[in-house]
Amino acid sequence: MLLTAFPNIAKADAKILILGSMPGQKSLDENEYYAHSRNSFWKIMTSIYHFDSKLNYQQRCIELTKNKVALWDVMQNCERPGSLDSAIVSDSIIPNDFNTFLKTYNNVSLIAFNGQKASQVFKSKVLKTLDCKIDTITLPSTSPAHASMSLDEKLEAWRAGLASIK
Repeated sequence: MLLTAFPNIAKADAKILILGSMPGQKSLDENEYYAHSRNSFWKIMTSIYHFDSKLNYQQRCIELTKNKVALWDVMQNCERPGSLDSAIVSDSIIPNDFNTFLKTYNNVSLIAFNGQKASQVFKSKVLKTLDCKIDTITLPSTSPAHASMSLDEKLEAWRAGLASIK
């Protein structure tokens, strides 16, 4: 089955673009980025950017954009049985249009990858096609499947990785 990612969440003044690979099944079902209750993305964002974790999804997205953070995925489409990045069928990947995104949101100076798969796909399918140079950083996946790091370890890595951009 061909999966389709969500549109980006961004405002004109965005400075950081956080990229996942492709939303998991729970996120696709809920039509929300990082909807799985055990995914630590929103816990990390609320801690770094100091907003209430009890806000509803739309309000959390607004808080991200207030902090000049945009959210999207590397893949526009792909085939993947289940939710694991390791199950993505490589030949089925169609990346999002990053040249148009980066022209539209031209204040973005850092792309932060949420995990290795997002980084790997971006570097193999997108980087060589970019019309501009941009700094990137690969951060630990917030997925519950990435259990080798604690929430505190992930939080510190994310805080350090995003600290250079204000």
